[in-house]
Amino acid sequence: MKREGMGVVIRKMRPEDAAGVRRILQQAPEAANWPERSLEESLTWAGGLALVSECDGEITGFVLGRQITDEAEILNLGVLLERRRQGEGGALLEKALAEFRTRGVGRVFLEVRESNETAIGFYEKRDFSKVGRRVGYYREPAEAAVLMEKKLAR
Repeated sequence: MKREGMGVVIRKMRPEDAAGVRRILQQAPEAANWPERSLEESLTWAGGLALVSECDGEITGFVLGRQITDEAEILNLGVLLERRRQGEGGALLEKALAEFRTRGVGRVFLEVRESNETAIGFYEKRDFSKVGRRVGYYREPAEAAVLMEKKLAR
C-alpha cells in the first residue's frame, strides 16, 4: 500500500525489519520496549499482524497486533520521531484495522500509558473509547494503563 503524498509504503513486516523497528522503539520511551528477538518471533504468532511503513528503504513506522477468535489487540505502534504527526501512524493503524476487519474481528483493544495523553488523543480521534484502567501495568516507570476499545463494523 502506498500512501499518497507521504512517499510511504505500508507492507508486511519481515524478519530483517526487526532492527529498524528496534531503532524506532529506542526513540519512544512511552512505548512497550521489545527486544529484537521478540519482534522477530511476533512474525510467527498464530493470529499475528505485523506491518511496517517504509520510505526510501528505511523502516519509518510499525504496528504489531494479534487476533484471538473475534477480538484483536494492538500490541505496539510507533513512528520515527521526526516523522510523527504527518499521518503515518494513522495510516498504519487503519491498515491494521482493515486487516482485522477482513478476518472477522468485531472488537479491537489496546493499552496506553496513563500519562501518554498524546497517544490517548490519537486513539480517541480514531473512535477508540476508554473502557478501563489497569493499575501497575507498565514498569520503568511504574504506571497504570488506560484500556481502550474500538468496535469494528462488519
